[in-house]
Amino acid sequence: MGRLFDGPWPIVIIIIVALLLFAAPKLPAMARSLGQSMRIIKSEVKEMKNDGKPEAKEGTDPVEGKIVNHPQSRPHNGDSGSADGTDVPPSNRV
Repeated sequence: MGRLFDGPWPIVIIIIVALLLFAAPKLPAMARSLGQSMRIIKSEVKEMKNDGKPEAKEGTDPVEGKIVNHPQSRPHNGDSGSADGTDVPPSNRV
């Protein structure tokens, strides 16, 4: 007959079963605290990486831009647009 504790798997299974039997009511709280600890560690590591870098400005400088496809910037054809520069679709009525 084979020995029960020859490999690590029977011991791991026994430990898992014991944890489920005796620590089942505490498992949600343990998982919650583990998740909170992981979030804290992740934020601390991110803060340590950004320690030596200068902070980025948050939109304080004005932004220059160019208006693209504005009705007044397009050349007027005879059939599209009106004289005042507004976009009016062509009439489909006959």
